Formats: sequence, structure tokens, C-alpha cells
Amino acid sequence: MENSNKRYWKGIEELTNEPSFVKNIHNEFGNMPSETDAKGDSLVDGAGTHRRDFLKMLGFGVAAVSLAACESPVKNTIPYLNKPEDVEPTIANWYASTYTDGGDYASILVKTREGRPIKIEGNKSSSISKGVLSGRAHASVLSLYDNEKLKGPQAAGKATDWASLDKDFTAKLAEVAAKGGQIRIVSNTILSPTTKKVIADFATKYPTTQHITYDANPAYGLTQAHGGVLPNIDFSQAKTIVSVGADFLGSWIAPTEFAAQWAITRRVSSEKGGKKDMSRHYQFETILSNTGANADYRASYKPSQEGLVAVALYNAVAKLTGATTIAGASVKVDHLEKAAKDLVASKGASIIVAGSNDPEVQKIIAATNALVGAYGTTINTGLAVNYRQGNDMAMANFIKEAGAGSIAAVIFYNANPVYNHPMGAALAAALPKVGLSLATNDRADETASLCQFIAPDSHFLESWNDAEPKAGFYSLTQPTISTIFKTRQAQSSFLTWAGLSADFAAYLESNWEKNILKGGKVAWNNALHDGVFEPTTATVSSASPSVDVNASAAAISKAYTASSTGLEITVYEKVGLGTGSQANNPWLQEFPEPVSKACWDNYAAISQPTATKLKLKQGDVVEVSAKGYKVSLPVLVQPGQAQDTIAIAIGYGRTKAGKSADGVGVNAYPFISEINGACVGTCTQGVSITATGETKDIAQTQTHQTVMARQAVVQETVLADFAKDAKAGSFTPRVKTSEGEKDATDLTLWNGHEYNNHAWGMVIDLNTCTGCSACVVSCNAENNVPVVGRQEVINRREMHWMRIDRYYSSDAEVEDLKGLEIASDNPEVVFQPMLCQHCNNAPCETVCPVLATTHSTEGLNQMTYNRCIGTRYCANNCPYKVRRFNWFRYFQTDDFDFNFNNDLGRMVINPDVTVRSRGVMEKCSMCVQRIQAGKLEAKKEKRRPVDGEIQVACAQSCPTNAITFGDMNDPASEISKLLLVEKEGRAYHVIEEINVKPNISYLKKVRNKDAKKEA
Repeated sequence: MENSNKRYWKGIEELTNEPSFVKNIHNEFGNMPSETDAKGDSLVDGAGTHRRDFLKMLGFGVAAVSLAACESPVKNTIPYLNKPEDVEPTIANWYASTYTDGGDYASILVKTREGRPIKIEGNKSSSISKGVLSGRAHASVLSLYDNEKLKGPQAAGKATDWASLDKDFTAKLAEVAAKGGQIRIVSNTILSPTTKKVIADFATKYPTTQHITYDANPAYGLTQAHGGVLPNIDFSQAKTIVSVGADFLGSWIAPTEFAAQWAITRRVSSEKGGKKDMSRHYQFETILSNTGANADYRASYKPSQEGLVAVALYNAVAKLTGATTIAGASVKVDHLEKAAKDLVASKGASIIVAGSNDPEVQKIIAATNALVGAYGTTINTGLAVNYRQGNDMAMANFIKEAGAGSIAAVIFYNANPVYNHPMGAALAAALPKVGLSLATNDRADETASLCQFIAPDSHFLESWNDAEPKAGFYSLTQPTISTIFKTRQAQSSFLTWAGLSADFAAYLESNWEKNILKGGKVAWNNALHDGVFEPTTATVSSASPSVDVNASAAAISKAYTASSTGLEITVYEKVGLGTGSQANNPWLQEFPEPVSKACWDNYAAISQPTATKLKLKQGDVVEVSAKGYKVSLPVLVQPGQAQDTIAIAIGYGRTKAGKSADGVGVNAYPFISEINGACVGTCTQGVSITATGETKDIAQTQTHQTVMARQAVVQETVLADFAKDAKAGSFTPRVKTSEGEKDATDLTLWNGHEYNNHAWGMVIDLNTCTGCSACVVSCNAENNVPVVGRQEVINRREMHWMRIDRYYSSDAEVEDLKGLEIASDNPEVVFQPMLCQHCNNAPCETVCPVLATTHSTEGLNQMTYNRCIGTRYCANNCPYKVRRFNWFRYFQTDDFDFNFNNDLGRMVINPDVTVRSRGVMEKCSMCVQRIQAGKLEAKKEKRRPVDGEIQVACAQSCPTNAITFGDMNDPASEISKLLLVEKEGRAYHVIEEINVKPNISYLKKVRNKDAKKEA
């Protein structure tokens, strides 16, 4: 195998062989904090470490588990007296709709069963979201069934009715208007043109109304650099991609859209004469982001240097293009000169993006893009993008006005700035000075609880609405269920208070027919059916913004420094939990972050050298202080992070969101600073960190499963070698026998299987898997995967059927502390989706004493839940560690008080998939319910299934199409064509040397780096 000196490792604990890691890596009972687990039941649980506890568990525990596996809950069914016309029991209905959460957007299809939305998929009719979704969009269906939402309107903290609220609030609004008092509507980005029209109608009724828009993770700087709007970015046209702190594959603006574009440039083929070129991706950043983990070249800098990095990149490009350089402090960053050369070499197919919200930094980046010919190709200023519309200066001015008593009335339209704005504490202090306050938030959150009235909005799946994510591109939202509680659409509320008809559905249809479709009822029905209405082409412009680079450089030189020696804080957004708007969603709380693999918390991430200098180790609780604000949180040692920096994620620290969110982590928004009139997620002055002497376990999943460090797990090469030989970097296991050396796959005790009909399989491309984990959430939703909570994750008992293994790699030898710091300074990263491999020679099948796990005639490894007695032999014998054991009954029990523990939360359950009880094994079934449904549909039409009409949840949700599923017996299927091409190239099986013959193949990762390592 090439690069044999490279060492792969999952975390610092594995790299250093920490005793706690070595002790627990093969401990199926988990690293329990004491002899009893969190439920205090060591007998059934087997948590005890003493011999007598083990014997008790054998004598009683296994028997109890076996009996539990035979439990059959009583279910009562009630027939319809009058069946709804559009509901057929067991038959799913699909509705086209739109997911929006602030500026987050996706055109979706909503699957309902017996009137219950249970699953969200992407709408392929959309040319913007292209049928793919983020993990947050998938999880939003569970937020519909959140029991913590308000059940109806409130006035002065007490329940009221809508008629009383409208009467009282309208009367007070009239008093404010009569006195000429200032009225403000505060919201996050609104993508809906019709909602903006409603707000305009409200402002007509009350002329002193001003609409203030802000974003929890803003892009104000980027909009300011481009005349007030976002430009359209297209990574698919780029040969060289440079990012300065923009996590565009993880959380920056539109990550699923960007990931799909990026993946197009990263695909290669082993076929002779096939595609052997790919984009080259440079990442300069402070933290190791999801995007940085996927880059070809990466370097780090401190937050105080970010503006200087932008100037240095501009100057490096200017020197190569003959443009005039600009003055600025010198800053040294690895690979920056090389990036500039590649940008100029691929002029017209280059792009630079920056994550900074500083307008001056964004102006320098815009000027650099102009030098490399990005405008008109990779950046289109002729198509305005609406994803971020927040105005940081207007929001700051509003809070100052409220504090001065200048605001008479304020309406918070689904916005929570007391929590998610850096001046939230000032706003909380100012609200009592506002004479009239109302929030339309769906719960009495940190902002709404301080308001006099709460008029709770309905969930988007209960509502009518529309969206215009890009100028001229529209989509519709329609209700997929009647309102669960006594809520009301905020748009209807605004219309009511404006003295207009409250029928927003009619208002929406009228606005579309008059101003958007201009085609009457037929056009409206077509748009509602398709979910989208789009022009055939978008306007393309190569115009670049006019930038005074010298003025911007001067502003940057005042705000940034190259010689900072103190600690600095960087605040970032996680891929899963995001800004915290869905913090009470347990699917997102238990979502392992792609890089850190931690969940149920945020933490103070620091580099290994910084941890060494400060004498800190992972799990130490520290107090971080800056700007007069202090928080206590555990340390996480993060490879790849810039030295002397502390990274803390936003989205945590909620106090009034619900039982899954309250008290989880700390609020990092107050650390955000103001630079050049914008909110920038850094704090570079007066930062201190102090150990408290306490420790706290972090729920981190990465080292919970192991594949014993065998060579064939991760295979990779570089593009230069791959172009010469498609087998470069491949590992072929060989075994010495009495007849000489043979391939390991030639030796077997199995007779093999014949698949005369279908042979289901999967191919996963490591080159395009970004680790985003949308597939994990989609799998949870499709297959009723339970949430187990923070402590059980710490106990190594998460139930996810699919995991994304994240491997660091380094050439450095780790023999001492210095070697450890070098290895973790800037490691390379590989993401590998890992699920049941559906082995043809399945080790689990041979050891099951009751044949609960068997092999199907179509190549699937099957689980028969009501036959399983919970011996866990199969889990012990699985080389991939992908089987999960139900240690507890995760539904209808207060020990696991998440969505499965209340009637409302259980409405999300997919009736096509069994809810597993305590004592049984479970694992990926390759979405067998979808396979069977597709086969039955084809059978009714007297044909074979067509390739692509049967999709597993993970493949359907993948933004980069890294997962290909299909019938390997169908020569016309995509998977058959792919395997035919890649069989002698990139395709391989994980741990091929044990010859279990998986039905899941992986395509080797190819990095676009020079063949020889640079000095």
C-alpha cells in the first residue's frame, strides 16, 4: 500500500494510547462512571465491573433481556367513521412544500401517513436545492411535534384567546399610532415575497413602522461589498477554490447547495480515458472546519490576522497579474503564494470566498476575485441571492433606540435576539422601556417571555407561504397537517392587526396570480403541484463591485494585527445544531459534529500545543472570560486548530427552549465583536482562560467503534499518481499458503450465494463525501432510530444505524509530546460513512443461536426482531461494529424523555418500520421497507423496478451524491456501471483481508496535491 508510513487515527486519545481509551475500546458495556449506570440498574445492564456482578448479569440479566425481547405492547385501532377523501390507510401522500429557517432554504416533498407528516425529502424540480437537504431540514419534521411549543396565545404571561389578544393588542397599537410612536418589526431574513407584502400592508396601516432584519450568523459584510445583496456563487465552474474562513461545506450561507456544486469538480473516473482532473481546494482558517477537513491544502491563522490574510492574498495575486499592490502588515501563512499562483493560472475558473462578516475584508476579497476573472463565471452579480438580508448596523441602532426609550412598540416576528444577538443582554434590559411588545415565536423563549403578548406562529408544515431564494426563482409552502395547537400564522395575525382579511391562503394565491404567475388558476395549481416556479434562464453578469482597496486596507490595518500573542476567541456555527433555532430538537442535539464527533454540548476547543502550554487536557472544565462575560465549559483538544485560540460554538446555552435544549452548553453569542460596523465572530482582546479544577465528560462518538487499525479501511492517493495508474494507493491483501501467496479473497469456507433476481448494493465515493451527516439524520427519521441522551452516548450506546467515521492522518511519529503536537498541528482528514456492510460471508449470521440475523435471497443481511434474544454475539463478531443493542426501552419511558416519550412526539414514527423494544439488536436494513414498496409497485405494473425509483434514505439525502444505491444484477443500473468502471481502479472493500465480501464498496479518496510533499 502506498503512503505506508502514514498513520490514521480517530482522536488524540487513540494517537497517544491513553489508558482510558485502551481500557474501554473493546468494552461492550461502556465506560460507566460507577458500578451502576445512569439508571442505577447494574443487574440487567451488566454495568458492574466485579466478578459477582458479571455472574448476576449472566444469571438474571440475560434472562430479563430475553423476556423483554418477547414483550408485545398492546395497540388499539379505531376505524374511520367517515374516511377523509385523500387518505388511504398504509398509502403515503406527498405534498410539495418549502423549508425555510431564516435564510436556510430547501424545496421539499413532505411524506404524510394517515394525515401525519413523517419524512421530508428534497424536491428535484428545484434547480436551486436540486432534491437534496441538510440534516437540519430533515430534522425539522420532528420540530413540528415539539411538545414544548405554546398551545395558544398569551397575554401578560397567561393563556388567552385570539379574539381577546387581537382586541387588546390592536387597541394599544392604535394608541401608539395616534401619538406618532415608533413601531418596529424585528425578524430574521424573510425569503417570502408575500410575507414582505403583508408587512408592507401593516406598515401602511401604521406608518411609523420600520422593518429591522438581522441574522444570527450574518453575511452583512458580503452584502455590503456587493451593493446590498448577495451575489450568486457557483463552485461547479471553479478549477481553483480558495476559502478564507468560509465553511461553505458546513454552515456558510447555503452549504448543501455549495456542496453539490463542489462535488461536481471533485469527481474522477478510473476508466481509461475517463475524467482525471479535479479542482484544487485551498482553505485558510482558524478552526478545523468541515470545509477545511475536505481541502487539498490547508493552513491556519489567528482571528486577529484574518484581514491581513485577505490583504496578503490580494497582493500575491496582484504581483502575478501586474496590478498595484496595497499597503498592509506582513503575515506569513503556509500555501498562500501557491494558492495565488493557481488562482491566476486558472483565471476565469477561480473563486475566493471569505467567511468574515467584516465589510472591508469582503471588499478586498471581491477585488481579488476581480483580478482572477471570477465575476461572470464562478460569481454572478446579475442574479441576486436572498439567503441573508440582515443589516447589522440597523439592528444595533434599534437596540440603542430601545434602550433610550425611543421605541413605542415592537413586534418580534419569529426572532429571538435576546438570545442570538451579541447585544441580547442590552435588549433584554431595554424591553421594559418599550411600551408595547409582542412576539410571534412558537414558544415563550428568551425574547418572547419578556414580551407582553405572544401570538404563536404555526410550524411551516402547518402553514401557507412562499419563498424567493434567488431573484425570480419561487417556491410554495402548503400545509401538510391541520394546526396541532391553537396557533395562527403570523401573516394572518399581521393582516388582522392591519384591519384586512385574515385569510392568508387567499391573499397568497391572489398575490401569485397577479404579480408572479400572471396566468390565473391553472398556473397556480401547476405551481402548487410542482412546488416551484422558475424562469428558464437566469441573468448572468460579469460586473464586479467597485472597491477602493487602499481605503479597505487602511481600515483593516487598524482592526487587525500580525503580532498578537494573547489568547483569542473564535465563535462558529456547528453543522448540526446551527444557530440554535431548533435547539430543542433531540435529533440535532444527538447529531455528532462531523469534525469533533461531539454532541449534546459545546466546548472550548483548543489545539494540542495550547493545551500543553496551559497545562490542560480534554475534559477539564475552564472558565473563559472576555468582554465582561464569563462561561464555564469543558476543554476539547482539537487537531488542526490555530494555536492560542479558543473556539466555541453558537446555538447552545438556551434557557427557555425546552427540555432537550435548556441547560445544554453555554451561550457564545455575547463573545461576538463589532468590527467596521458589523458583527464578527471573534474576540481578540482581554481573553482569559482559567482551569476550575473540575472535569466533565464530552459525549464524543468517534472512538466508540474500532476496525482494529487494519490497512484496508481507508485508501487514498494523490491526483498525479492516480492519473498515471488508477490502482495507485490501493491495498491488495495477500496471504501465504502451502501453495504459495494468494489474494485473501481467494480463500473461503463459504459456498457463496446466488442472487437470481435482485442483488442490492451500494457504492460510497470518499472523494465527494464531505462528512456533513445529512444521511445520518435522514436515516434516523426513516427508520425510527431512538435518541438515547448525553449520558448514554458517553456510555458508548448511541443507536445511530449509520455513522460517519472521521480519520485524521499524519506522517509524524508520535514518540513524545513534541511529536504529538506536530502530528495534530495540521492533519489530513478522511470521512467514511459506515453502516452494515451486508456481507455475503456475514460473520454475524454464523454466531446467532436463534437465526435472528439471516441472509436474504437479494443480498441483504436481515434482522428478525421478535426472534432476537439479545445475546450480542453478532455485535461482538461484526468487524465493522455497526450493530446496536437496545439496552433499554427507549420509548414511553421517563428515563429517555425525548420525542418517543409523548404521544405528540411519536406521531413522527414511520409505521412501515418496527419500533424496537429492549433487548434486541438492530442495524441498517438497507431501508428494506422502501425496497419492498418499490418492488410491489413495479409488480402491480408487471415490470421490473427501474433503476433509481428505489432509493435508500441515506443516498436520497446526500447533497453530493456520494452514495449510489441500486441493483447490481441490473447491468443498466448506475451502480453496475460504476462498479464496472472502478473494479480495477478506485473500488475496494473495507477490511477486505477477512473476506466477508460486503455488498458495499468504497471508492478510494484522491487528493489534488503534488506527488511529493512540499517543504
